[in-house]
Amino acid sequence: MNTRAVFLDHASLDLGDLDLGPLRQVLGELVLHDATQPEQVAERLQGAQVAISNKVPISAETLAACPELKLVLITATGTNNVDLGAARAHGVAVCNCQGYGTPSVAQHTLMLLLALATRLPDYQAAVRAGRWQQASQFCLLDFPIVELEGKTLGLLGHGELGGAVARLAEAFGMRVLTGQLPGRPLRADRLALDELLPQVDALTLHCPLTEHTRNLIGADELRLMRPGAFLVNTARGGLVNEQALADALRSGHLGGAATDVLTQEPPRDGNPLLADDIPRLIVTPHSAWGSREARQRIVVQVTENAEAFFAGAPRRLVS
Repeated sequence: MNTRAVFLDHASLDLGDLDLGPLRQVLGELVLHDATQPEQVAERLQGAQVAISNKVPISAETLAACPELKLVLITATGTNNVDLGAARAHGVAVCNCQGYGTPSVAQHTLMLLLALATRLPDYQAAVRAGRWQQASQFCLLDFPIVELEGKTLGLLGHGELGGAVARLAEAFGMRVLTGQLPGRPLRADRLALDELLPQVDALTLHCPLTEHTRNLIGADELRLMRPGAFLVNTARGGLVNEQALADALRSGHLGGAATDVLTQEPPRDGNPLLADDIPRLIVTPHSAWGSREARQRIVVQVTENAEAFFAGAPRRLVS
């Protein structure tokens, strides 16, 4: 197939450990750019029928300037980097990837929850500081440890990923409750947020960032949570009001929080959650999704999407 495809930000997906062979076979010519600045996009897509992007914006102006473009393959689930309306207007199909990171993100979520419950960062820091070496007893138990068994986990978002987290939590003996997301049809098995939050010992977020869920967890919601409760966010940074979370941790109301996501990524302009004085906070750099297995699943899905499109039966079509 004489199809020219351009991967605009290949380095965001492949660390040199993925097999791109099947994708090359489907596309014919595959041009890889480690990264692409917004002003470079239109030039690099000239003569291409397929654009592949993880986070590089593909704007209405770019689509108008690239008349040969027929397909945009997004190597992620989110589609906010592509002007979908303009894509439709220009007859450009847009396909994304779905469910590729479920095992990776689910285990990362439980890892963060376990690290909070066992005070892992605090004990690691204590050993490195020589405090165990100087202890009068065989063990160091300076930081209270919480058992997950018998505790209640609240989920906001119970799709494929939320369901996977629920199963892992239940394996630790936790009771799982699910909250009603704003903007969604009411369900009898979902609790209103003000009913859910006072009941949970830990809350994990697995929902998309929309106009309805932005700042879903703010100061009022944090106050509703039990003293000593944990909050884990591996979904989107804008779901949680970051200043409110920093204040709740400094006040000692929460038992701890962990986030894999921030409102701006990378956080080049600073962030309230990166201050040095916030206790019992774990921040990981949007790495929950990034296992090699998950990234290879993306390659598989992108290959499937391209092959299906050229066969006349598009898969995972979003526009």
